[in-house]
Amino acid sequence: MSTKKQLQLMHGDCRELLGLLQENSISCVITDPPYNYEFIGRNWDHDEIQRRIERIQDSSTLVKNIPYGSGLAGGVRNERWYQRNRENVVQYIEWAKDWSNELLRVCKNGAIVAVFSSTRTLAHIQIALEDAGFYARDVLVYRRHAGIPKGLNIEKKLAKLGDSDAHEWNGWHTCLRNEWEAIVVVQKPLIDNYINTIQETGLGPFKAILSDGSFQSNILEGFAKGRDEKFDEHCTIKPISLIRKLIDLFLPNDNNHVVLDPFAGTGTTLVAALELGYKAIGIEIEKNYIDVIQKRLDEGLFTGIHINGEQITGADTKGEVA
Repeated sequence: MSTKKQLQLMHGDCRELLGLLQENSISCVITDPPYNYEFIGRNWDHDEIQRRIERIQDSSTLVKNIPYGSGLAGGVRNERWYQRNRENVVQYIEWAKDWSNELLRVCKNGAIVAVFSSTRTLAHIQIALEDAGFYARDVLVYRRHAGIPKGLNIEKKLAKLGDSDAHEWNGWHTCLRNEWEAIVVVQKPLIDNYINTIQETGLGPFKAILSDGSFQSNILEGFAKGRDEKFDEHCTIKPISLIRKLIDLFLPNDNNHVVLDPFAGTGTTLVAALELGYKAIGIEIEKNYIDVIQKRLDEGLFTGIHINGEQITGADTKGEVA
């Protein structure tokens, strides 16, 4: 069984490369695009990542979703600031619409698209996906029991300014600690109903009933990175066990199904899909991450990738569909 048939890895902007994929060919999309803490005039590439990391004086302030240091994160909240913030949101939604429209075209009827997002940006992503034609199904909570508030301690700031009444603001802060991320779940419209769709595409329902007869919660927790996952090439890597859970929730056991990740990062979705026996397509704009994906496959840095007992040793990185 050739690697090319099981995994296709494409280097470039997904808004362009998604157009190369066949219509109605994708069974599930699980992806983690950039969160919009600073978007206008910025490219989410290696240079941008390095620019932000170099601005961080204390590594503990690194937001795991995206490097901290947004030009919109601070400053005077005047009319111009709010205007820039709104422009930023509008441009982010338009950017998301570009790839959402392509996802609708390539997905099969009943296919689930699950997109990681932040508490501030999940509505923007859902708007873009719904405008493209997807139907909103749920928002899953990925609870990760971590996070440092990124904001202003009012008491400390006033004390620094010499305010004698600073102590009256003890306990007041501009942010809450963020312990969860959203997973926006949408679906390409069914073919009349679930039964017709299952018969045509094999997709539609969730694997929601657990082995003990209880129902799967939309709060996902207890997922941690394994020893082999703790590498620093990417700031937003998700536990592979979490991605496996999502694939298991959305896809029947049929190795003809194809999982797509248009923001592949270091390849966690691709690795999980291959391990579970599915075909996978990944698109990544940052060349350094393409190299990391190939390294993970070649050297088995995670758990080793086998499909039907055959070792997977590489990836096709051509910008074309096999």
